[in-house]
Amino acid sequence: MPAMSRSLKAAAAVTLVTAIALPPSTAYAGGRGDGGNVGETEQHGGSDGNGNLSATAGAVVFDRSKNGSGDSAGPVVSTTTWTPPACYYAPKYSPDQLKKYLEPIWSAESTGPQWDLEQRNRYVNGEPYKDFNKDKADKGYWWDSYVTQGREGDPGALDCNKPIFWVDKGDPPPANIPEAITPKMLAQLAYAEIRVPSTKVDLAPAGTTKVNLPTWAWLDTAEFKPVSVTARVPLLGVSATTTAEPVSLKIEPGTEDATTYPASGVCEIKGGRIGEAYAKGKSDETPPCGVQYLRSSGDGSYKLRATITWKIHWTGTGNTGDDLPDGTFGAEQDVVVQEIQAVNR
Repeated sequence: MPAMSRSLKAAAAVTLVTAIALPPSTAYAGGRGDGGNVGETEQHGGSDGNGNLSATAGAVVFDRSKNGSGDSAGPVVSTTTWTPPACYYAPKYSPDQLKKYLEPIWSAESTGPQWDLEQRNRYVNGEPYKDFNKDKADKGYWWDSYVTQGREGDPGALDCNKPIFWVDKGDPPPANIPEAITPKMLAQLAYAEIRVPSTKVDLAPAGTTKVNLPTWAWLDTAEFKPVSVTARVPLLGVSATTTAEPVSLKIEPGTEDATTYPASGVCEIKGGRIGEAYAKGKSDETPPCGVQYLRSSGDGSYKLRATITWKIHWTGTGNTGDDLPDGTFGAEQDVVVQEIQAVNR
């Protein structure tokens, strides 16, 4: 087997063993703490009392206190093909802990004698590390892979298949490991934790309307305000806050026999307002946001879909920050459209 292929296969094996050997709470990023606000993945992490790194101390912690809430809240979906990462690298072991983790595997020869020898050379015999870096115990950490919670079956979770590696305190992770924790990576992980309100719109007439009658649509702007999630790794002192702000509402009537207002069906959010509530005396006006159905829904109803687009950006440690892909979240609601009944005299 070629050396490169054998190395990748062996690295994947160690990653898999790591995920199995550690308790679930240590292998994944996040998880809701009391009140559902702060992920407490490192609640058993930090120091073991002797100044050693615990296995969970490198995990990401989420503060969701400024996130959207409620049973109808849901995750945003990127408007592009981009998705938040399914795995990442962060500190996981002290020198003693890595030794305690790997040596029983080698003794059992569970990964084969050739692989065990390569591993001993890598971490013990100075190719490139010696004696698990015990002489640098207070100067850095062994980094390994974590799988993002909820992405365990995602093919992307297998992307983090590099061997466990060392990073000195204060140094950035190796440039050739794009999945290593940085403020930008934290921002991307926080993106996956964003929850936004349901997009059920208020309609006038509500629920049942008439053919050719303009139907006004609007949203309660009190619910549609920026939301944010902060992700951090306390051990490294790095964090990032990802914020989502609503920018537009798209109306899809559920049938081609309809006219939307405006014609694009996209209602821009202006002055903190999404559409405009109908009021008495506006029956002859064209709604700034709404729909006019041209055909009856018969004995059924049309599925009107309302989708909010959220602009997403982040700020992080070291005065870093940038935009992330816009996200959307939508919902359907039934609209009954009746024929206007003529009165014969």
